[in-house]
Amino acid sequence: MATTSDISRGMILKLDGSLYTVVEFGENKTARAAAKVWAKLKGVDNSRTIEKTWNSGESIFPVRVEKKAYQFLYKDDSGYNFMDNETFEQITLAETMIDAPQFLKEGGEVLVSTNTETEQPIGAELPEKIVVLVTYTEPGLRGDTATRTLKPATVETGATINVPLFVNEGETIRINTKTGEYVERVKE
Repeated sequence: MATTSDISRGMILKLDGSLYTVVEFGENKTARAAAKVWAKLKGVDNSRTIEKTWNSGESIFPVRVEKKAYQFLYKDDSGYNFMDNETFEQITLAETMIDAPQFLKEGGEVLVSTNTETEQPIGAELPEKIVVLVTYTEPGLRGDTATRTLKPATVETGATINVPLFVNEGETIRINTKTGEYVERVKE
């Protein structure tokens, strides 16, 4: 049985019949009262964000999660379709279960988290940084690189991100899928 001392960032807990991911956690100690452990939790099977406080040493119920590599195939009316890279089994996930669906590229790899108790997929996570092609952006002016000015650019997945003025159409760039920000230009 796990206790509050086992809480870690990214852990998935079962509370009141729902699953929550630990986003942040900490401990409050006061001179007279017992220590308390708090956590900011984000719903896995719902879109709620809550804060929960336990007495130090109290029991918690972590859910064992397995992460496996899947390949993104296509999107249709039923959702986003992925294929297991080892068994070639296909699954369909709703858009709300994917951390950054606007950056999904056909053939791209994601990590699908599965609840080992129910064998149900509970979410998909893209790699932190991916390489994409800029399909449209206004041309930058020559010599206008002294300031940290950004301009909008559309990438091959259809998402729009802000890039520096020197990035042109047809170039390959690396972006952070967690923040949706430009990281660097990629030389081919």
